Amino acid sequence: MNGVRTRKQPKEVGAQKVVANGNGNLRSPGNQRPEPTENIFLFYPNIIGYSRIILAVASLYYMPLHPRTCSLLYSVSCLLDALDGIAARHFEQSTRFGAVLDMVTDRCTTACLLVFLSSAWPRWALLFQGLISLDMASHYMHMYATLTMAGSGQSHKKVDQSRSRILHLYYTRKSVLFAFCALNELFFIALYLLSFSSPILSPSLLQLNPDSPGSSVQPGNPAHPIASTLFASPYSAGALELARANKMDSFWPWVIAGCSFPIMAGKQFINIVQLVKASRWLAEGDIKIRRAQGLPKKRT
Repeated sequence: MNGVRTRKQPKEVGAQKVVANGNGNLRSPGNQRPEPTENIFLFYPNIIGYSRIILAVASLYYMPLHPRTCSLLYSVSCLLDALDGIAARHFEQSTRFGAVLDMVTDRCTTACLLVFLSSAWPRWALLFQGLISLDMASHYMHMYATLTMAGSGQSHKKVDQSRSRILHLYYTRKSVLFAFCALNELFFIALYLLSFSSPILSPSLLQLNPDSPGSSVQPGNPAHPIASTLFASPYSAGALELARANKMDSFWPWVIAGCSFPIMAGKQFINIVQLVKASRWLAEGDIKIRRAQGLPKKRT
């Protein structure tokens, strides 16, 4: 009877499915090992993003009185912005968390630099405050409009040409995006360096000394009094401004500022376009929602 198959045996054999694993061995589905979960926070692009934050914080520490160290750290942090995108595409680790981390880091570092420029160039403080507001508002509106109107899976850098040719060119051409972002930051770095070199910054502190004709009240001059005798606190705005005055040559900062100014102005124009387009996109969505809800209701 061992060589005779019963009707139940084929059903039992057919009920047991076998699966070949990667080593060629057979195993049942019940013994499958769970796939390991990925740690998004340890992806290479995100680690680069954390490094950018550390460098940015370090640059803020040196910002008040150490222009060369601060500029170096800040510039490396900005250049890593391009490297994290390359790493994301190379290792196939593009994530929404990484995209938001990248944008938030950009906004915060630029805002911190502009805050310092507001204190270093007080006569232009209102302009710098306006640039901070425009940068924050345009990117937030653009991000929010993309998430609500195009879906949560849509990247804020994917802009349809029919919606805006300028934004489409800005976000899809990586060379254009890099050039505008890099030269925009370079202009503000140049202004930062000028706060350590240009006498235009503090004419009241660098005016001629009436008691000593021909001499000026500036660091390094024998007629210059001790800073502690001028200011109650060495960390006051006036003391820090005096400490920054004539600390470095102004030639190259002026050259950099002049060359990068047109691109910086173009970047602000793009921010305005981005803000306007995002506002109109959200308004279009509001109109559709109100029509679906039967609003406005006709009054009888």
